Amino acid sequence: MGNPSNNKGNPSLNKNRYLVDTSIWIDLYEDKKGYQGQPLGDFAWKLFAKIKSKKDIVVISELLIIELEMNYSIEEIRGMMEPFKDLIEKITITKHQRDEAKKIARERNIPKGDALHAILTRDNELILITRDTHFKKLEDISKHYKPEDFI
Repeated sequence: MGNPSNNKGNPSLNKNRYLVDTSIWIDLYEDKKGYQGQPLGDFAWKLFAKIKSKKDIVVISELLIIELEMNYSIEEIRGMMEPFKDLIEKITITKHQRDEAKKIARERNIPKGDALHAILTRDNELILITRDTHFKKLEDISKHYKPEDFI
């Protein structure tokens, strides 16, 4: 699985770029288990290890940082991301994307942040990694996958 690329002549542009949802970062950091004992933290670690071994990219945005700040200090977030600092690319969110996310969130009765992640995924040709069921209501905007789909 991967993202189709129109930049076949430039190997650096052929890298897969992933938007890893907040919950997956939390699974990784806290080594979480699922309701039925699934090793969610292990799945996240294996995904990040695979991304790192392939020298692919993990995309972050201010939205991810804001969501993580609800549970962690800036120092903890830096520590969480430190092992992957060479893989991280930061993208910015436009006013148009924010406005579209508000509208979609209202229409579909989902969190604005989830709508915004789907829009960022679509607009930046990313691969969205999440476990959040809200993304089922956003499949027309972007596909989503679980970490174990890639490991």
